[in-house]
Amino acid sequence: MNGGAEFAASQWTRATGLGLDPHEYQRVTSALESVDDWGPAFVEAARGHLARAADAWSPVSEGEHLLAAARWFHAATLAPYAAAGQAAQEADSAFGRALALLEPDSRRIEGEEFTGWLRGPSDAPATVVIVPGMDSAKEEFLDVASALLARGLAVFAMDGPGQGSLAPTTTIRADYHQVVGRVLDALDVNRAGIVGLSLGGYYAAETAALEPRIAAAATVSGPFRLTWNALPEPVQAILTRRAGGPEAARAFTRRVDLSTLAPNITPPLLVIDGDQDVIPGVENGRRLAATAPHGEYLTIPPGDHLLGNTRPDWLPHLADWMTRTLT
Repeated sequence: MNGGAEFAASQWTRATGLGLDPHEYQRVTSALESVDDWGPAFVEAARGHLARAADAWSPVSEGEHLLAAARWFHAATLAPYAAAGQAAQEADSAFGRALALLEPDSRRIEGEEFTGWLRGPSDAPATVVIVPGMDSAKEEFLDVASALLARGLAVFAMDGPGQGSLAPTTTIRADYHQVVGRVLDALDVNRAGIVGLSLGGYYAAETAALEPRIAAAATVSGPFRLTWNALPEPVQAILTRRAGGPEAARAFTRRVDLSTLAPNITPPLLVIDGDQDVIPGVENGRRLAATAPHGEYLTIPPGDHLLGNTRPDWLPHLADWMTRTLT
């Protein structure tokens, strides 16, 4: 396999997990000669969905094509790509246009180092904040939002520092609870749940330890601790870009350690890992669940990182658990 094919194979479950059509994914990636072709090819696929949206007969079809475009624009940023910032902005734009058609009551809410969409009924019994990870964004976890919305909760899917549409202008920070605190202020809620995925799992756990308004927390493929020298080079490269330089990335990594914080996570905590999620330099969540006072551990034997290959084994459980815990 050439570099493009190898990278496409490595991203298969993540791409299908974030909602890309698997047949279209195979068509798009089969023509890749190198990883450098990834971004342009995915942007072209996204623009195809924008064209379908423009020609759609109904607002529903238009909105569905715009959601697909948002996913493809976001996926374009998963490989090194000079125009990744523009693709992230286009993902953000397509997502907003889709919600305007499909969920006109949704609200864009922005503040210092965060932006996102509040979705769901105005009289929802509780609100859940969805936190993306190192190179993900609010457009990646639409299925998690849908599962929570289907159970009657309100959802705020956000981009924070160094994430999604904010990646070109901000850098990642380990004290993410400061940002979530500003989110909760803007939402005017005194009690909320939080779900974090990948590095967002660390952010969610860190927030649950330090933000008293968090009443329930769940992590998916979140790290308990990172060790810089053991991380694979591609992960180091992503952290370096998102942190603003190699020294900042190393400093950030040293702070991703829940050893001290885990005993302070007093709300109920659900930790979900896949047994096949084995990334050098990343300690997974078993110790987090064991150390947190009310931790619960769910491990999925075939699951890989982000468990895109085993959605039915954990996503309904997470959504039910969060709903039951908050309500």
